[in-house]
Amino acid sequence: MRAAIVEAPGKVSVTTVPDPSPGPRDVVVSVASCGLCGTDLHILQGEFAPTLPIVPGHEFAGEIVGIGSDVTELAVGDKVAVDPSLHCHECRYCRSGRGNLCDRWAAIGVTVPGGAAEFALAPVANCVRLPDHIDVKDAALIEPLSCAVRGYDVLSGTLGAEVLIYGSGTMGLMMLELAKRTGAAGVDVLDINPDRLATAGLLGCSRSAASAEELDRPGGWDVVIDATGNAAAIQDGLGRVAKGGTFLQFGVADYATTAVIEPYRIYNQEITITGSMAVLHSYERAAALFASGVLDPSVFISDRLPLEQYAQAIDQFTAGRGRKIVVEP
Repeated sequence: MRAAIVEAPGKVSVTTVPDPSPGPRDVVVSVASCGLCGTDLHILQGEFAPTLPIVPGHEFAGEIVGIGSDVTELAVGDKVAVDPSLHCHECRYCRSGRGNLCDRWAAIGVTVPGGAAEFALAPVANCVRLPDHIDVKDAALIEPLSCAVRGYDVLSGTLGAEVLIYGSGTMGLMMLELAKRTGAAGVDVLDINPDRLATAGLLGCSRSAASAEELDRPGGWDVVIDATGNAAAIQDGLGRVAKGGTFLQFGVADYATTAVIEPYRIYNQEITITGSMAVLHSYERAAALFASGVLDPSVFISDRLPLEQYAQAIDQFTAGRGRKIVVEP
């Protein structure tokens, strides 16, 4: 089969690799679409993945074309989206229900071969059957949506909150859509990319701007979400949290990124600073939300490229052009 391979830091190609063979409780998925994500850029930089080469792609969906001998829940021909999370189920975090913090955390497309290929292998337990009305080529959006759902689990949203989101890429827009549905009184979005910011306006944000200085809220926002991973945005956002408010680090920053906090202010104003790591008990709910129409794929997916153009897709994503970019084998 054909697959994208991150061979070494900064080097990616599309080549022929052996077809996957299912174990007793595995399925083989014919990939319909695979989304690109900031995590893929980190892998390309040599971060996250413990060893290279690796077939990337942790956001994917497709049709089952092969099943292991002990698989009874799904059948060949079923359309599925795949939760990439792989947990050990043995460490203290797994045993306490915090598998996303697993000491031996792994993921399809990060530590084992992923969906940037014609076929992908997945445990049957990680597959969610999709209803007939879902176009499987749109269902690569379910994995990032499940991360956004996890983010709102961490926030434990308060009705009537004023929310500020840094970044109007795919994840920022998903956080916007969920904020609107979790009782926010207002959702403001910041981005220096005018095209992406226009999409936030299309989706109904309260206000949009290139910087927080352009918005009139001297007391700050109840909830501030960074969906960029950018050091300057993070630092600015930490200073925009209202008394009693929460800052959520949702964007994936580089390992070396740092920010300065003000301990007295955190104490005196009872500010919460928290993070949200990937997927936790949120994938099935994200699939249900997606099936209900919470996202418009035609708005979120801006580009569909053939798998053979994976390197070009990465270049476009790195340059910040478009929204969600998917490759289709």
